[in-house]
Amino acid sequence: MSTLSESLGAALASEYRHRAAELHKWVDPLSEEQFWRNPFSHGNSVGHLVLHLTGNLSYYVGARIAGTSYVRNRDLEFSEPRKLPKGEVLQKFDQAIATVVVSIEQQTEADWTAPYTAEREPDSKNRVKLYLRCASHLYHHVGQIIYLSRELRGSLE
Repeated sequence: MSTLSESLGAALASEYRHRAAELHKWVDPLSEEQFWRNPFSHGNSVGHLVLHLTGNLSYYVGARIAGTSYVRNRDLEFSEPRKLPKGEVLQKFDQAIATVVVSIEQQTEADWTAPYTAEREPDSKNRVKLYLRCASHLYHHVGQIIYLSRELRGSLE
């Protein structure tokens, strides 16, 4: 029989893996040009959203829980002027997801309720809440990416 801690970890890890696979389903078919083009006069390109998700996960989980040396530049996630290669951007996203999953799998029962603090994240008082907030954030932006991808590929079915 698994413990609540194991069940929570398995459920969260599965959610992050599923959202990453869903992101790839919609982003992989895009050309380099589509990846960086914003079809609307507002909002962000798919590329900038992937940069943002990578920065979010790399900072809140990577730097603050997993102890990586990641330093975030949030503004650049939305304004990066260079058209970085899509494959490179996606590889960094995949690395961030892998870091999140490994960190989730390493949580002990005591770790889940360990105090948590981070810049621009006053509401997450413990790791459970932080992982849930990051998963919700990922889900939200994957939804935007699906919409953008459909628009860019000319099929809003």
